[in-house]
Amino acid sequence: MVLYLDVHAHLDDEAFDKDRLEIVEKAKRENVYFINAGVDIDSSLFSVELSKHDNIFAAVGVHPHEAAKVNKDYINELRKLSKNPKVVALGEIGLDYYYNFSPKERQIEVFREQLYLAGELELPVVVHDREAHEDVLKILEEVGIKDVMLHCFSGDLSMAEEALKRGYFFSFGGSMTFKKNKSGREVIRHLPLENVFLETDSPYLTPEPYRGRRNDPTLIKIIYDYYANLKGMDVEEIKKIIWEKAISFFKIH
Repeated sequence: MVLYLDVHAHLDDEAFDKDRLEIVEKAKRENVYFINAGVDIDSSLFSVELSKHDNIFAAVGVHPHEAAKVNKDYINELRKLSKNPKVVALGEIGLDYYYNFSPKERQIEVFREQLYLAGELELPVVVHDREAHEDVLKILEEVGIKDVMLHCFSGDLSMAEEALKRGYFFSFGGSMTFKKNKSGREVIRHLPLENVFLETDSPYLTPEPYRGRRNDPTLIKIIYDYYANLKGMDVEEIKKIIWEKAISFFKIH
């Protein structure tokens, strides 16, 4: 049986404090595996702890919102966490010029430091980019990171084409189902499945028809079905191709 893979979730979020284990077990029963992404040191540690479950992998990193809060030793802390065999990526890292919860200069500094760590550890990176498209692409090229997944991709077609030329991967989630997201769906239609992963970004971005409720990894099935309809493909074939890509990109097995 081919499994569903949700490449990006935040089950460490307080939204799951009352029923986290139940969601993990439900996902397992429904053949859903997922990667839990950290946003700071504490949530990265939590992600590693969650990865003790058979159906969970971990990504560790500092989100741009948290960049101003890191201590001097945060890179060493991430390095230590990355030694766990269930850690498959550095993430969620990147830039966010929409909220600017951390100063741009500090966001860029922390992003660069984590990219260099990813290169040292030979781990792929899961990149958050909100209204920072130009700087994200520029810094990724300058540092020379090749194994890149642009999480919850929100760029336009020209950015997608540039990233595709570099061999980057993209992940898409529940926002593809939103009625007003026509431009996003056009980008998704344009990109080959060979460069696409699917995600929930739980507990955020709940897909239609459940928008407004808490998202969780089991809703990845809705996203796979919706994507299959967009691409005119069979869901089982999509599951197979995504799992095979994950084996090579994230080194999961």
